[in-house]
Formats: sequence, structure tokens, C-alpha cells
Amino acid sequence: MAVDNLARNADSDVSATIDHLISATQSGMEAVNRLILSRSDSPVDMVPEIANHLIDAGGKRLRPMLTLASAALFGGANGNEIRFAAAVEFMHNATLLHDDVVDESDMRRGRPAARTIWGNQASVLVGDFLLGQAFLMMVESRDLDALGVLSRAAAVIAEGEVFQLAKAGDLSTTPEDYTKIIHAKTATLFEAATEVGAMAGGADALARKALAAYGCELGMAFQLVDDVLDYGGAGGVLGKNTGDDLREGKMTLPVILALESATGDERKTIEAVLGKPDAGQDAFEAVLAILNRYGTLKQTMAKAEHHAEAARAALSDVAPSLERDILFDVPEFCTSRAY
Repeated sequence: MAVDNLARNADSDVSATIDHLISATQSGMEAVNRLILSRSDSPVDMVPEIANHLIDAGGKRLRPMLTLASAALFGGANGNEIRFAAAVEFMHNATLLHDDVVDESDMRRGRPAARTIWGNQASVLVGDFLLGQAFLMMVESRDLDALGVLSRAAAVIAEGEVFQLAKAGDLSTTPEDYTKIIHAKTATLFEAATEVGAMAGGADALARKALAAYGCELGMAFQLVDDVLDYGGAGGVLGKNTGDDLREGKMTLPVILALESATGDERKTIEAVLGKPDAGQDAFEAVLAILNRYGTLKQTMAKAEHHAEAARAALSDVAPSLERDILFDVPEFCTSRAY
């Protein structure tokens, strides 16, 4: 089926795209949340304190919802989708705990990062606990193939984080380097989330491949948009918590593209903020002006839109259903966050 035949009414409320997913997975997510709470428990008090500090901070839990929706798409869900979804969320939260230590971040989801309360060592170790629980749930599913998918994802994510760390502040970073980084550290978990969901739903090999491709492309779009949001969105309008990636030295696509066209003085302006946690607002705004001058935020959004369309295209051979329509809408939610 051609992708054009899947198009929705252009006048639809974009905010409803994620609401449909939330509604469709509500019952399953209640079971996932119960499992998350039970598996966050430990006789060592600090473990549930740190785990619940992050988990209770919220977030839409997009990845586990995608796992549940991918399982429902094929009608053969056997209960493993609950374990898989909880494992995916534990993996995601483990990476957040680790990332905050690596990035020396003070805030996470609008509240103090765990590392600022309990310290770096405890945050890393509780992240390891969550990873261990994730893999334990996968073992309990007795699905060796699904365990392989998430185990490989965990290794690739770690590689992506190390590669990003190696490239921090490196002005020679290329768009190709950036693509490798975000594919590994973000898209890989989206890909695994939808693939194991399809597996739990009884998808055949071809459908499993299609859902993996969908998740990968969606994850690419999601991270590109996140990197645009660090500068206030597609319009480069200043807001709260902008410039964190730049001050942490992360080579995101808007900066990489700007450096390709920047004059010598403009490169110096970018260098003055890149990797400088104490860089002032005026210095950041000077960098933002350069990005707007060369249109690199819009270029990055165009790339995000391309991946969003590729995600929708990956569903083109999946049998029509309400669940497919819901998944088809999610990429629009991801890209609309930047406008």
C-alpha cells in the first residue's frame, strides 16, 4: 500500500497523535507501571529511592508504549509485551542516570538530577541495577531472540555514548559522525522497542523487520528534534534550558552544519561557548544568531521530517488497522514538538 493512502486529514489536531497512542496502550501501560514499581524495589534503600526519583519524574514513556502498540498491531500478544516494555523503559532510565553523570547535568525532567542528591557513584550503580533488572525480565520471558535484540541494543547504545564523548568539542566532527552517534545512542532503543513488540505480537520475519525500521527512523527523527529544541526549536526562539548541549560540548547537527559555512570569526564565537559550562547567555545568543544566519536549525528539522516520513513508509506493507494508524501518527508528534 502506498504511503499516500495512509495520510490523515491535514486539519487533525497534532496533539491528538500522541493521545491516541496513550489511550490505546492505557491498560497495558498500567501493567507495565506495576511491573516497573515492583522491579525497582530492593532491600538496599538507596536503590528504590534513586530509581523512583527518576521514574516518578514522569515523561510520556513513549518507548514502552511503542512496544505495546507494536505487539497489538499483530494480534498475537502473549503477555511478554509487558515484560519487554518494562525492560525497554528500564534500559532508557539506566542510560539517563549514566548520561547525567557523564554530562555533569544538574536537572532531569524538571527536577534535580539524581547525581546532585545521591552523588555520581550511586547514580551509576543504580543505573547498572536497572539494566540488570531489564535483562532479568527478558530472561523470564524465555524468548532468546528478543533477549538478543535488547542485549545488542544495550551494547550499541554504550558504543554511541562513548563515540559522542570522544567527539565532544571536536570541530572536525562531520554530519556522518553525528548520524552514527544518534543512530547508536537513541534510534537503536526505539528500534529494539518496536521490534521486540512485534515479536511479542507474533509478527513474521518481514513484519518484524518493518517494525524495526519504523522504530529506527522514528528514533532518528526524535533525536534530531531534541537537538533543535536545545536552541529553542525550529525558529531559534530562546526559552528555558536552552544551550545545554552546546555548553556540554556536544557536536549536534545544527552546530556541525554551521561550522561548515562559518567565517573564522564565527568559528571563534562558537568555540567560545562549545564545551564551556559557564558560558554566559550573551555568548550563547551569539552562537544562536550564527545558526539562524545559516539556517541550520531548519536544515536539521528538514532531516527530521525526512526520517519521520521514512518511519511512516516502513508501515506501508503492514495490514491496515487502527493500531497501524496510531503508529503512523506518532512521527508527526515527534516532529511537531519543535514548532
